[in-house]
Amino acid sequence: MSIVYETIYILRPDLGDEQVEQAIAKYQNLLTEQGAENIEIQNRGKRRLAYEIKKHRDGIYVQMNYTGPGNAIAVMERAMRLSEEVIRYLTIKQELPKETAPAEDTEAVAV
Repeated sequence: MSIVYETIYILRPDLGDEQVEQAIAKYQNLLTEQGAENIEIQNRGKRRLAYEIKKHRDGIYVQMNYTGPGNAIAVMERAMRLSEEVIRYLTIKQELPKETAPAEDTEAVAV
């Protein structure tokens, strides 16, 4: 069963544009190999961090939304943990709104 996930990761701010694109492609390919689909990637650019992480005050934020099996996340997060370019990452499971039946017309009746 495929579940919708969102992963946000922060790359080192000293990476060049080409290195950022290579890192994005690397994690996108890892997900694809593990059976993930509908991968949407947004490069949020360089931003100031709320606090220093691994002696960096800035970071390049990348957001990925995708559907896939849960074991795909374990493989990708292991690669991120071992990577020198990723300074922080977080994956969350998206809660999709359940389709609800149309609300019935309920009128108050005055007696």
